Parts: sequence; structure tokens; C-alpha cells
Amino acid sequence: MSDTTPDIIYTKVDEAPELASGSLLPIIQKFAAAAGVSVGTKDISLAGRILATFPEALSAEQQQSDDLAALGELVKQPDANVIKLPNISASEPQLVAAVKELQEQGYALPDYPYSPSTDAEKAVRAKYDTIKGSAVNPVLREGNSDRRAAAAVKKFAQNNPHRMGTWSADSKTRVAAMDGGDFFSNEKSATLDKAATAKIVLETADGETVLKEGVSYPEGTVVDATFMSAAALDAFLADEIAKTKEEGTLFSLHMKATMMKVSDPIIFGHAVKQWLKPVFDTYGDKMAELGVNANGGLGSLLERVKDEPEILKAIEEVRAERPPMYMVDSDRGITNLHVPSDVIIDASMPALIRAGGKGWGPDGKEHDTNCVIPDNSYAPVYDASIEFFKKNGALNPATAGTVQNIGLMAQKAEEYGSHPTTFEMPKAGTVKMILDDGTVLHAHDVAEGDIWRSASARKAPIEDWVNLAIERQKATGYRSIFWLDANRAHDAELIAYVKPILEAKGVADKFEIMAPRDATIASLETITKGENTIAITGNVLRDYLTDLFPILELATSAKMLSIVKLMNGGGLFETGAGGSAPKHVQQLQKENHLRWDSLGEFCALGESFKFLADQKDNAKARVLGDAVEVATQGVLDHDRSPSRKAGEPDNRDSHYWFARYWAKALAAQSDDSELATHFAPIAKALADNESAIVSELADAQGNPADLGGYYHGDADKVSSVMRPSATLNGIIG
Repeated sequence: MSDTTPDIIYTKVDEAPELASGSLLPIIQKFAAAAGVSVGTKDISLAGRILATFPEALSAEQQQSDDLAALGELVKQPDANVIKLPNISASEPQLVAAVKELQEQGYALPDYPYSPSTDAEKAVRAKYDTIKGSAVNPVLREGNSDRRAAAAVKKFAQNNPHRMGTWSADSKTRVAAMDGGDFFSNEKSATLDKAATAKIVLETADGETVLKEGVSYPEGTVVDATFMSAAALDAFLADEIAKTKEEGTLFSLHMKATMMKVSDPIIFGHAVKQWLKPVFDTYGDKMAELGVNANGGLGSLLERVKDEPEILKAIEEVRAERPPMYMVDSDRGITNLHVPSDVIIDASMPALIRAGGKGWGPDGKEHDTNCVIPDNSYAPVYDASIEFFKKNGALNPATAGTVQNIGLMAQKAEEYGSHPTTFEMPKAGTVKMILDDGTVLHAHDVAEGDIWRSASARKAPIEDWVNLAIERQKATGYRSIFWLDANRAHDAELIAYVKPILEAKGVADKFEIMAPRDATIASLETITKGENTIAITGNVLRDYLTDLFPILELATSAKMLSIVKLMNGGGLFETGAGGSAPKHVQQLQKENHLRWDSLGEFCALGESFKFLADQKDNAKARVLGDAVEVATQGVLDHDRSPSRKAGEPDNRDSHYWFARYWAKALAAQSDDSELATHFAPIAKALADNESAIVSELADAQGNPADLGGYYHGDADKVSSVMRPSATLNGIIG
């Protein structure tokens, strides 16, 4: 890194985490400066990435640097130190909404082309598509993931157990997944014995179409290819809609149209079409003329046909015959199929399981639910969880142990669906992956509309992942399980890496290898007994499990400690999940109350300071990091976390208390007298002015808050909303 790069990069993101930064970041920068530590920002927000992608459309004053690309280079450096907050992984509706907001703010961005026809439109669409989905994480994650509940957070959750729903043995809630024709059943995988470059082609009766070329893989890369049959998917969805009505439960679809930015919106669109099949059969051509794209969900469909009474009537007639649907917002009539990014599987399924298998219906009441997860790769995790709790009752957070996670994700490992090698087949034919020496690595016969995808995992990240697991098991002694299915093509290739490394290190007896269903049951049995386990998983399961278990154990995944040991020596510290962030923003806009809990930021901050102490031999940074831990414990012990209700303490109050406990800990420590002397008057001022600060924060609540935008807020307005205490601002600066 250059000499001008800050010691710590704190990312600028979106929604509730970014609003919280408006209050917390000035505190961090004030405290860090006292130790000679600089804390700067890089903009990886959705709006920031859009602006950086279209400089030619903007004035010189409006243009924005490509901070994501800069961070992508920075994380490859040995002295990288990045605190990464959760950002929007944009679905198409979110991307379009952000573009519209920016256009209304005076940015002359091109419209998003839904159906590009000209070369210019195709070029614009290609640029926008680079922003969709999980576009940030693959760039920044140059290391594998170590995620766990911080000891203080776990202890607090056990001492203050959250409410759990009641499970009944006769619950009708279940998971439905395809039994063939899906990605799981069609997967092929191979490990390359030498470096290679591949092209992906579709051979049809009309000739060959190149879908992608120049895909380079180093020696030892595990390369997968698979597809989902559109016909099998449609038949499955139609069958499950009918079964749901027979069973008297709610119909729900659980996808990840953000991370799986190519495949899952298409699957989501199939569900919308099956739900309204009679309407599409009759009015499909007319709706196409109106610009309807089922992949965008019911919400955009209804907007497109709002002036077509005949179509609206047909929709209502079909909906009346369908089973009731799982609702995102019953009061506003927002269904499970309205917006593809509204229901994200790693947040929606744990919430439903925590609630005793209940989902909210259109009547505003809770009901048993049919949880439709088409692909069978990871559906067994949720199926096993539901069956376990039906049999054994809900998990007890007061006595439960914990599931930690070591996740394979470095260098875009297993980027299923986000990777630019996912395609919807334009015609029937054979898809082939052909290496530069002419070898056909994988081939699949496909039909028109099938979804074909490929992903890979490189040798170095796989080996690093296994060694990280060995290191973590040695440090904890916990039961350690590789969640790998020997009967799945990709997992079998990974097992061929895992076993020799474990044997060579003499630790094979300390690890188990289980298919995800069996590993789920084993892990639940372990934590039910109050014991702990480490789940060693691939990328997608890392994402799913680090929501599932924390939501059951802690009530949230936003409080997780997430350390990414970058492969070139740097550190990336992630602050938790942001799945509930949109609702938090809506509440702030309506009531000026932000219930976002910054505990994840506190945990990441402490680790970042301690990492910096080792990086640059900065003893003062270690004192700061140790004091952060004391402050975090203080926030927990004195129940200073945000309330969900307006009129009660919120995110801004928790930041005041965090600053107060942090300053107090720094003033009281004896390792650095200079820092103690510096922070003593700050600690005193924060304590002496408690009444004024708390009153000023409380007075800010109750009325609507103007942020100047949802995706691209006005900096001055956000600062005014998030820093309403003149007294606190006077102390912090």
C-alpha cells in the first residue's frame, strides 16, 4: 500500500449499517487519532458502485473513483486492514430503484435496459450486470472465513436468552426440494492436473455458440458444471403449489437472488409464472408487450399491468384459488413472490425455524409453512433442522453450545450463480467446457430455458481452508466436522484434498467428514448438550450456517465475529449480516428510530486494532483494541443495545455508551500512561453530561427523518439525523 493509505479502511456501504456509521465512525476516528492510527473510508455502496461504473455519463464533480477495484488490490497486500460492513447485493429491482434515485438527484445515468436490442443497450446492460448480486464479496475476500460468536456475546445470550417459538411434533411445516433435474443431481466436477484455459460452448442443430471463452484456471483447480432443468423445475413448482393447498399451509419460496444473481432470479421467475400460470397462458403475449418480466417478481408485474382491468381480474381469480402465501409484510400486502431480494434464504429460513416453523400469512397470523427450496444441494440442512426440532423441541439459548464456522471462499471459491459462467439456455443442445488442448472437461445435454452454471475452487484457497480448520480445532479442541457429501461430485473432489492434508499433519482422528444433512443433525445434537462444534464448509454453506446457528443461538447474525485471514497476510474484518437492514431504514424514516445493533462493528473494530498492533508493532493500537473489548462487554452487561421500539434507546444511544465505556477503559488502563491521561477528561465529560446527551438523543425521535435518499443519502442530512446530540458532538468533535 502507499504511504497515504489509512492504517484502517472502514467501508462505506448501504442502508442501516451505513446510517449507523454516521454516528459511530466519528467516534472511532476520534479515539484512533489519539493513538496515531488513521481510519479512512472506501465507498463500496450500491450507489457508489453505479456512479463509478458510468463516469462518462457524469460531470467532473459527480464522478466517483472505483473504490471497489482499489480495495480489491489493497486486500492482496500484506498490510491490508479492512473493516467491511454488510453492503447491498443488488437484485434487479434494487439496482433499478437505485439508478432511478440517482437520476432524480441529477446524475445522467442511462436507464437500465430490461431487453437490450442495440449494441449500445447491450453494452449498458453488461456494465449494469457487473454491479448485480454479490459483486463486492468475491473481490474483497482474498482469504478464507473464520466466523464465530464472540465470547462476550455468547455469554450474554446464555444469560439473557431470547424468545423462541414453540415446536410441535405434528407441525405441518416442511422443506420441499427437487428429487431430480436440479443442480445437485446434474453436477459434474474434476480437478485439473495442469493449468488450463477453457471456453464454454453450446452446440445445437444450427451450429456452435460460444457462451464464454478465456476462462483461466491454475493447476489443481476444482472445476464444476451442472444445470437445472426448466421443465423439471416447473413440474416441481406446480406440484408443490397443489400440495400446499391440500396440506393447508403457507406457500413460501426461499432463494438467494442477490448472491446467486444469475440463476436464482430465473428460478424466482419460474415460480411467479407457475403461481399465475393461467394468466400467463392467456395474457402472456400482452404482458410481454407491457414489459412484464416475471424474474422481477409480482410487484413489478402488478405495476406493469395496473391499467389492464382484464388482466388484474384474471390475476385475482387465480390468486383466490391458490393456497395462502407466506408474507413479507401482511399489512402492505407484500407477498413472498413480490420482490426477489425480499426473501433471502439464509435470513428467512432461520427466522422461520426460530419461530417454531411458523410464517406470517396474508391474514396477519402465523401458520405452518411449505418451505420450497428447489435445488437439493443445501435444502437438506433446513429439512434436517426442522425435523430435529419437531422431534426434540426448540433449542434453548440459555444452555446451547455454539457452532463456529471455517468457510472456503478465498479467490471466488464456489461462486455459484454469481460467477459469470451461468447461462439460461437460448436453445436445446449440448453445453461443453472445452480446454485449450481440446479436452472436453464437462458436457451436458440441455433444453431451451435450462439454467447451466459452472464454478471453481483453486488449490491454494482449498489448502489454506484446511489448514485454517486445523489451526482453529487445535486452538479450541471442539468437535470439528467437514460438511462434505462424498456422493456429490464437487464435494468428492474436495475430500480428495482434505484427507491427505489431515493425514500428513497427523490430525485425521480429530476431524469428521459428513454430508450436510448428517452434519446438521450432529451439530444440533452437540450444541443441545451444551457443547461446541466447528462447521468447516464451502462458500454457500458458510453463508447459510453463519446465519442459521447465530439466529438460533443469539437471535441475530449481526453480532458475529468474522475474521478473514487474507492469504497474503492482511486482515479483513466483517461485521455481520445486513438482511434486516431495509426494515431498519424504513423505521428510521418513519419514526427517527434506528434499531440496528452495532455489536458486530464493535467486535470487528477490536480485532482490527489488535491486528494493527501486530502489523505495525503499534502498542497503542493494542491498548485501543483491548479497551474496545471492555467497552463491548459494558454495552452487553448494562443492556445498552438498541431497542426495537421508537421512544426507547436506539443505535445512537448505544454508540454514546460504547464511547463512554471505551474512554473509561482507556483512562483506567495502566499499559499506556499517555493514552490514560488523554482519555481521562473525555471519560469524565461523557459521564458528567449523561443526562444532557441521553435527553438530546431521545428528543430526536418520533418524527419522520429526511435522509435525502435511500440508496444515496445526502451526507449533511444523514449526519444531522445520526448525530443529534450537540453535547456529545462537542465532546467527540
